[in-house]
Amino acid sequence: MANLVNLETVSKSFGVRPLLDGVSLGVSEGDRIGVVGLNGGGKTTLLEVLAGVEPADDGRVSRSRDLRMAVVTQRTELPEGSTVRNAVIDPLGFDAEHEWAADARVRSILDGLGIMALGLDSVVSTMSGGERRRVALAAALIQDLELIVLDEPTNHLDVEGVRWLAEHLLARKCALVVVTHDRWFLDTVCNRTWEVVQGKVEQYEGGYADWIFARAERQRLADAAEEKRQNLARKELAWLRRGAPARTSKPRYRIEAAEALIADVPPLRDNVELIAFAKKRLGRTVIELEDVTLSIPDRVLVRDLTWRIGPGERIGLVGVNGSGKTTLLRLLAGEREPETGKRIQGQTVKIAHLSQELLDLDGSMRVLEAIEEVARRVVLGKYEMSASQLGERFGFSSQKQWTPVSDLSGGERRRLQLCRLLMAEPNVLLLDEPTNDLDIDTLQQLEDLLDSWAGTLVVISHDRYLVERVCDRVVALFGDGGLTDLPGGIDEYLKRRDSVRDRETAAPAAAKAPSNAADQRLARKELARLERRLEVLHKKEAELHAALAEAATDPDRLLKLDAELRAVLAEQADVETQWMVAAEVVEG
Repeated sequence: MANLVNLETVSKSFGVRPLLDGVSLGVSEGDRIGVVGLNGGGKTTLLEVLAGVEPADDGRVSRSRDLRMAVVTQRTELPEGSTVRNAVIDPLGFDAEHEWAADARVRSILDGLGIMALGLDSVVSTMSGGERRRVALAAALIQDLELIVLDEPTNHLDVEGVRWLAEHLLARKCALVVVTHDRWFLDTVCNRTWEVVQGKVEQYEGGYADWIFARAERQRLADAAEEKRQNLARKELAWLRRGAPARTSKPRYRIEAAEALIADVPPLRDNVELIAFAKKRLGRTVIELEDVTLSIPDRVLVRDLTWRIGPGERIGLVGVNGSGKTTLLRLLAGEREPETGKRIQGQTVKIAHLSQELLDLDGSMRVLEAIEEVARRVVLGKYEMSASQLGERFGFSSQKQWTPVSDLSGGERRRLQLCRLLMAEPNVLLLDEPTNDLDIDTLQQLEDLLDSWAGTLVVISHDRYLVERVCDRVVALFGDGGLTDLPGGIDEYLKRRDSVRDRETAAPAAAKAPSNAADQRLARKELARLERRLEVLHKKEAELHAALAEAATDPDRLLKLDAELRAVLAEQADVETQWMVAAEVVEG
């Protein structure tokens, strides 16, 4: 395959700090490369040197002649005073004003990134940072390209948007280089991985899972000083191997080698034991909402909602951007009052709420002082550690802990904020987009701490890997005034969103088309089949509820029966959705 970009012994420093040191690598047609590494380690610098945004200090960067390339980094700026139409549609050169609407590829990109909802005549400069990033991403993707270079493209997308972007990039023929901490995205999209570490770039075949396997093998051969990181990687492997078997593209012998590494790793967490311990810490009542109605200026988010969150529950809250997730989390935290109904909080509850806003700390304080201001020692599950040790877990080395808070980047302040919350030893954690600005190593440290944390957790995140990893239950806001339980997790959420979109698309066409007797006959037949299936599922659900009651003293059987019940409820929801579609055809 043709080579698009080459770096030969490239070096780049800022001040006295070398970020790239003699790096040689290349990008060819068909490459989809994920770039990983610690925050501040040089990932963005590598992208900008590769794309020509920043010059190299030493070495040579060569690109193929007339390379069609688009770059969207955290420094990408749109033309001053431009509208969405100016930035995205006008460069395409359509003759008629609305000619672009007939182009399926253009419409797909605008819909997938939610650009139409922003308004084509909206001025970009008045938008939030996340909205501007989406406009810049749309302006790049809408072009006919050979290479796309992206820096953290998933940060301002919801779960549905991340999936759309992954599918879009997989369908395109162009090469891709992307910095992201979204591990599901890395595993789904990328066929190569670059790890930027101490000025060098280590190259691996495959996506996130393959990189973890290779890194664990490298760490297994390292000296004893790397033992802590090795154990963490082995635990991460245990999680990966318990997931879908298709997570890795490595040959079988590599999988067997990885399994040998993790043979003695215990389960990620003992839910029965953690819930029992959580009940001792929290009592029976944690946070309860009774007949609550919650609104924002333009609409009602939930109406007459009753939601009881129990001790030890680990809940992922999902929904499209703007669905009200953050507002609902603020209500759970006691920072927002409902219009009707009431919020009840247990007497022993101690809440820690990680919001998307950064801490306003005294800039003259050192990092360690800011952590010790909360506490000097902390017990988190099976871990007891000092403020300094917890700081190290979140990427603040012993030297970095003496940095003034005013010198920290946005991502570092975010990590400090999370560190301070955990130092307070809460028993309820409310996390709003905790993965923003966290690198993969820090995410692994956070997940490792949460594995043995005996408390109640509610997390909002577009990072489906994190939600699947730390949560046992997923609920969603679909904009219908309710809160929907999703036994099938993120996959069920995406299927339901697809179903809603399909119905919305089909409705106008159905209104214009004459009724079709043959279609109705088929729909009636399908309706009868679905009703029979629902009867079987309802019966199975009742049997499982009875079995759960009988197995109250058998934790292993309880877990098995609970998994069966979740699967039955997930299928029930899917069949009910199909029934509604068929019923509409029959009635129409």
